[in-house]
Amino acid sequence: MRISEIFYSIQGEGALTGVPSVFVRASGCNLRCAWCDTPYASWSPEGGEMSVDEILDRVAQHPARFVVVTGGEPMVARDIRVLLARLREAGRHVTLETAGTVPPEGARVNLASISPKLANSRPDPASTGTAWVERHEHRRLRPEVARQWMESADDYQLKFVISNEADLREMQGVISAIGAPVPPEKILLMPEGTDIEAMRGRYDLLVNACKDHGWRFCPRLHIELFGNKRGT
Repeated sequence: MRISEIFYSIQGEGALTGVPSVFVRASGCNLRCAWCDTPYASWSPEGGEMSVDEILDRVAQHPARFVVVTGGEPMVARDIRVLLARLREAGRHVTLETAGTVPPEGARVNLASISPKLANSRPDPASTGTAWVERHEHRRLRPEVARQWMESADDYQLKFVISNEADLREMQGVISAIGAPVPPEKILLMPEGTDIEAMRGRYDLLVNACKDHGWRFCPRLHIELFGNKRGT
């Protein structure tokens, strides 16, 4: 499968924030989010081909038990289900970062980090062309697939990129469409932005929403610590 990068850092988002983890970033994506912070794994995929054994060897070079398989969209990668199974067989705790548009079809992970894409992810047709805009809008929300991941994973979190009040309202509609009870603490609100100033400008909105509804505020610790750069 095509791999953009493999690196050792700390988890910057979600329930395992701060936990030392090995990140395996697959290259390729079926969406084109306007605010994507990893264009080298989505809009313009980079990286070389690696076998599952080669990936496992690279992961084994680091002391962390926790592995994060991310992208792009890792579920479009060839042999991804084999990789997930082999990582678990090796005793790793596996988090999968996914938009929830591709069903698990037998894939099992310890933590499914599902990030349904809201309307704020719609790309500019001037950047992608109208065909990609149509593909993105057709694919970005599949509530039934998100529910399959919730049911198949050992644990899950629903992570939403939020920029304004309209996003919060849309998010609630998405959760209702999933059609399964979701504990509020499993709903994570992440500020849209790739720099500290932009993110902090949305903190009050997100914190107040979390206080009102019991949702979880999801800072982007890696950007606070390292900035928006690769390998972190």
